[in-house]
Amino acid sequence: MARTVESGSGQSADSGLGRYLRARRAEITPDQAGLTAVGIRRTPGLRREELAALAGISIDYYIRLERGKEIHPSPSVIDSLARALRLDAHELKHLRDLAVLAGTGSAGSADLPPTREVRPGVLALTERLRPNPVFILGRTLDVLACNPSALRLFAGLDDQPPQVRNIARYVFLHPRAPEVLDDWDERARACVARLRMLAGTDPGAPDLTDLVGELVPKSELFATLWERYDIKPHAPGVRLFHHPEVGDLHLAHESMPVDHSPKHRFVIFFAEPDSPDQDKVALLDKDRPRRPQSDGEKADGPELTV
Repeated sequence: MARTVESGSGQSADSGLGRYLRARRAEITPDQAGLTAVGIRRTPGLRREELAALAGISIDYYIRLERGKEIHPSPSVIDSLARALRLDAHELKHLRDLAVLAGTGSAGSADLPPTREVRPGVLALTERLRPNPVFILGRTLDVLACNPSALRLFAGLDDQPPQVRNIARYVFLHPRAPEVLDDWDERARACVARLRMLAGTDPGAPDLTDLVGELVPKSELFATLWERYDIKPHAPGVRLFHHPEVGDLHLAHESMPVDHSPKHRFVIFFAEPDSPDQDKVALLDKDRPRRPQSDGEKADGPELTV
């Protein structure tokens, strides 16, 4: 039997649709939904009967959805719930994936198992783009490859052995992460959001269950965010790093999937041309001449860049 992701309360992702509906319902206030709050409210957010009325479905039917007893909601019901909950495009897609998973046991966007092998051409690109920091990340934010400035940008990341380097593990467990990342709280939320999105499409994935199973007991913040079921991605823009070696760094970043490696993402950070930040990026890359390697490659010498 396939394993499923468990939350901090020990619940499995088999009832992910119901738990996601409950979590989103708790985030919407009556005012936001255009309702007038009446009486003492013991719990935050909308009541079940309020959400059911907004979505145009019966309260009994909605309760069965939340409890996992109704597993075949129609597309129109899902869309109505999404409108009532004011879900954005990412959240709507996630809700649809969970509905498919509830009814069939498999999500529509699940695909081939992940691989840690990075194609040689992608590795070469991380070298060509130096001194800009470049990461190749797996679907659970494993650092599959990176160039020297990337490894040094997240100060302390090299404390982790190459085969267990992971951005979420760094953000939640490394003591230097809150000092280095100016947007640490947002970065933490975005890491959980990415993992939650994966849990909606492949809840039994061993790489996901192992990582979540490690982080929930070790990080109270991770456990709290995991229960919120927030799947909104990290907003684009310039990020600020408080680096212990080169000082403050303002870097823009882009993230994109890697062709022919659909579970890998290419992430690059870059500074304004001819700026002090660009000079600092060059310092991060200095004295690190070795080429980038994936964690499956043999090192050319005693120093690894991933």
